[in-house]
Amino acid sequence: MAAREEILSALRQAAPPGTEHPELSGVGVRWPDPVARFAEMIAAVGGQAVRVPDLAAADRALRELPQARDARRVVSLVAGVGTATVDAAALADPHQLEGVDLAVLPAELAVAENGAVWIEGAALPHRALVVIPEHLAVVVRAGTIVHDMHQAYARLDLARRRRFGLFLSGPSKTADIEQALVIGAHGARSCTALVVDAG
Repeated sequence: MAAREEILSALRQAAPPGTEHPELSGVGVRWPDPVARFAEMIAAVGGQAVRVPDLAAADRALRELPQARDARRVVSLVAGVGTATVDAAALADPHQLEGVDLAVLPAELAVAENGAVWIEGAALPHRALVVIPEHLAVVVRAGTIVHDMHQAYARLDLARRRRFGLFLSGPSKTADIEQALVIGAHGARSCTALVVDAG
């Protein structure tokens, strides 16, 4: 028997017996108002949430933000929200996204527990769109806000997904050993969630 097979055989024999996955249906917190909790948590991590009735109102709210008013290079992947000046899908190289001031991205769902949004890779022409822009605006439907990560993972069914996706919570942050928090050190300097009631 080859050394490789001996090692693998020894590992198989030493493996502990399998166990059933725990029942998690009763696990987690249920917030009375998950949208309000989401807004509270995104503020706690340095972002902000703006609740609007529809996409037209989301567009108006976006245009009122200082970071949107000053933006020259804008990517918008949400129809009707923001005016794109850069067509990210037409760019072959993500390095061409350098200098994007604002990206408006769609979120598939949001999590009240931690203020995170799920951004699916299928909606992004380039993964860099979550880290390259100076500012992010994420559009999420209020009806897709779940209470906790258990519900989020159940809804996403990650076993069937084959593309890139990520949970994003607020702007980029880092803190050194002296506990000095720096916003925007490795990515977006601001993150605004536009929570849309309609649809």
